Amino acid sequence: MLTGLNHLTLAVSEIKRSFNFYQNILGFQPKAKWDTGAYLSIGQLWLCLSVDNASQKQDYTHYAFTISEAEIDVFKSRLKRNGIIEWKENRSEDRSVYFLDPDGHKLEVHCGDLASRLNACRNQPYQGMVFF
Repeated sequence: MLTGLNHLTLAVSEIKRSFNFYQNILGFQPKAKWDTGAYLSIGQLWLCLSVDNASQKQDYTHYAFTISEAEIDVFKSRLKRNGIIEWKENRSEDRSVYFLDPDGHKLEVHCGDLASRLNACRNQPYQGMVFF
């Protein structure tokens, strides 16, 4: 039986650049690094960076991380100071920032959780939405 997300692996074109981004911009804790990869963590998430042909998707697939309401403005300022590109404006119930990593992976920091999203959806459900 599945019990949760084990780890996330992202293809990156340059390990040094991506390692620095995830450690210094996003605050991941480094665990190990080698010529073609690295392991970092944040909270319970284990992130693997693996040198490969990183391709940019044009769909809505993205990876969202939790941030507190008190920290989101400082975080957004840090992204702007470092020239990080925002790929989408927030339209969800809680505050979010959508941005790209050095290889174009779509990322988000979000202040809410599943409970807050479901509460907002109960007030304004998506077309055809059913709750369980």
